[in-house]
Amino acid sequence: MRHGASKGLVDWSRPLRLHLGVLVVGSLLCTSIPIIWMAFSQGRSAAVAAGAQQMREMSLRLIEGYRNTLQEGTEAVALASTMQQLVSTPPDDVQAKEDFFLEVLRNVPNATSVYTGYPDGSYLQVIAAARDDVRQTLSAPVGTAFAIRTIARRDQPGVVSTLRFLDADARVIEERAVEHASFDPRQRPWYQAVVQDGKAVSVGPYVAGTLKTPTLTIAAPMREDGKVVVGINVHLRTISRLLDASQISPRARAYIIDDQDQLVAHSDPEIMNRLMELWSRSAGGIGASASGFDSSLATVANLRRDATFEAGGLARLDLDGERHLIQVAPITVSGLFAGSEVAIVVPLADLVEQANRSLMHNLLIAAGFVIAGVAASVLLSRMVSRSLNQLAGEAREIGNLDVHERVTSHSLITEINTLATALAASRRAIGQFALYVPREVVRRIVGPGGPAIVEAKRQEVTVLFTDIRDFTTISEQHSPEDVVETLSAYFELLNGVAEHHGGTVIQYLGDSIFVMWNAPVETAAHVEKGCRCALAMKAAVDMLNDGNLRNGRPLLLTRFGLHTGPAVVGSFGAASRQQYTAMGDTINVASRLEGLNKEFNTSILVSAAVKDAVDDDFDFRPLGLAQLKGRAGKVDVLELVGVRLDSAA
Repeated sequence: MRHGASKGLVDWSRPLRLHLGVLVVGSLLCTSIPIIWMAFSQGRSAAVAAGAQQMREMSLRLIEGYRNTLQEGTEAVALASTMQQLVSTPPDDVQAKEDFFLEVLRNVPNATSVYTGYPDGSYLQVIAAARDDVRQTLSAPVGTAFAIRTIARRDQPGVVSTLRFLDADARVIEERAVEHASFDPRQRPWYQAVVQDGKAVSVGPYVAGTLKTPTLTIAAPMREDGKVVVGINVHLRTISRLLDASQISPRARAYIIDDQDQLVAHSDPEIMNRLMELWSRSAGGIGASASGFDSSLATVANLRRDATFEAGGLARLDLDGERHLIQVAPITVSGLFAGSEVAIVVPLADLVEQANRSLMHNLLIAAGFVIAGVAASVLLSRMVSRSLNQLAGEAREIGNLDVHERVTSHSLITEINTLATALAASRRAIGQFALYVPREVVRRIVGPGGPAIVEAKRQEVTVLFTDIRDFTTISEQHSPEDVVETLSAYFELLNGVAEHHGGTVIQYLGDSIFVMWNAPVETAAHVEKGCRCALAMKAAVDMLNDGNLRNGRPLLLTRFGLHTGPAVVGSFGAASRQQYTAMGDTINVASRLEGLNKEFNTSILVSAAVKDAVDDDFDFRPLGLAQLKGRAGKVDVLELVGVRLDSAA
């Protein structure tokens, strides 16, 4: 006893794995492993081999389908390059040209359009317009089956630039003049590639100039004049339809990458839509990388550079902590699209799932033995339940962003002590994190579901942008310390007003504030709350400026822009760095409305969508249609004057 006392307090804590492992793991190993291993080994090898064979067969079918899809276009371009009528510049032989192109579209169902470009900038394109999205893009009249775009005599005073709409019998429904200056075939990638190489080429994916859709092109020079180029377009979705890998497993995916390791098409409709949006936002080609769309892309890119897999093959690799089978196979189509490869990626667990299910009856036998181990673990769990419950309560408090300091609990179990210390550190870290990220976003990230809660999705939001007039001049005329102190008080004031009206401050942008309603938390009457918030902010800033005037501080004259509509809201960014924000035309309009205050000498500008939503509750002053910077259409702009007296209550 004296010896123990001389040593001080004895630490009797031991790792939890030591207490539970001896009973639970020992019992499981001695009773379950022989049964599980015997049954599993019988089915696993056969299931994996069958899956690998399916992958090889699918890659062959996919390549064949890819070849067949593009072969018709290749043959059509080869035939067109020999047509003497196509060499002359429009409008010469224009009827013969149009008749030939119409026949091509009728016989090549995967083609979206066929066209010729000329060295003087002339252009003739016949478009298959039977699809709704094509007619919508062209604003085509009802009954349109084909559209013909003609640009002729570009460099002459009598330039011809028309868009004609034809029905299924090639009868003209409507003809309209269109702007030609924004489109020059000589600047398109298919024309430049053919003229440079002097032979048939494939180009893509790139964004088509007329239809504004991601497109693959097969183009070739005319045999009699190499600077006259004929081409045919195939919509990228035609290729993606060939990539359905669900027959192998529910989680299997297939995709095509080009020689630059860029994603061309994907079997996942969601990824394909994101890919189409990415290319559609580009200025005519792939302007940004899609490498983050599928976590296996980087692995496949490294695999295809491995000499062992140059000609294709099957590999077993770990992706996202899970074993996968990866089949890669090169694609060539009559010398075109060289360097592209198809990849099929299947989780190994999916292939052995059936074998696992066949083990259930054996596992039921083993369950009796497991129960004995569970009973033993229950005895030990009572030793730690009180401490674990306490830690669970602390974790729930952290999840609710209740991050006040607490006394760290102590247990006989080393892991519990470590967890308590980690929770205390997490409490401090999350408390700091909530200062930089919207509090409700933090609450959802640390709550059940984690980042999936703030996954990007489309929804209706109300958006408010603020900006301080002549802030650059204010910064120049005052010391940095004064500017920071003044701006901090300003932000603290507006942040409180926004939270009081149910808004979430998404971001501080210099001297501007971006506030949003109806996300991340659904908010009833979010348009009304946005209007009341804007008016309250203006009133608060006016009071702040009264104090600034008395104290010799700069006046912060603030402008506001308010708009409501659909936007994509959620977390965006790289895998290692995310930001919760909103994107879309609604956000851009709100920001531009704030800037228009400068032209109208107003403080709060709103859109017609805001007025329509809350017209009975607020007074507005119409200002007419205004052109927003960077936007094609005009927006009906109004000044938010105040709350109507009969609705103020």
